[in-house]
Amino acid sequence: LHFVQDPSSGYTEVRGRVSGLAPGLHGFHIHAFGDTTNGCNSTGPHFNPHNKSHGAPVDDERHVGDLGNIQANKDGVAEIFIKDLQISLRGPHSILGRAVVVHADSDDLGKGWP
Repeated sequence: LHFVQDPSSGYTEVRGRVSGLAPGLHGFHIHAFGDTTNGCNSTGPHFNPHNKSHGAPVDDERHVGDLGNIQANKDGVAEIFIKDLQISLRGPHSILGRAVVVHADSDDLGKGWP
């Protein structure tokens, strides 16, 4: 994955490819810690420096780390392109040093789907 922030607009672009997934939707998040000693169990919760509720990337009320879902094709490959104003590569709420987590299942985007 590649993260690039445009200093003039503030947008951060996330581009890349993730393989080895089951076909379908997978939650995609920045977690609070970069510690992967015990796999995803040690990465902590979604990165949420503003103490907001879980939501979709388009919601005003969301964790900074809420990047929605990625779609894996029949071969288990997800092509990723995300442009986001909340994730930052600089400053006190930078995502640098934090874990990027691809979940086994889809994310409910804070809507409480089963």
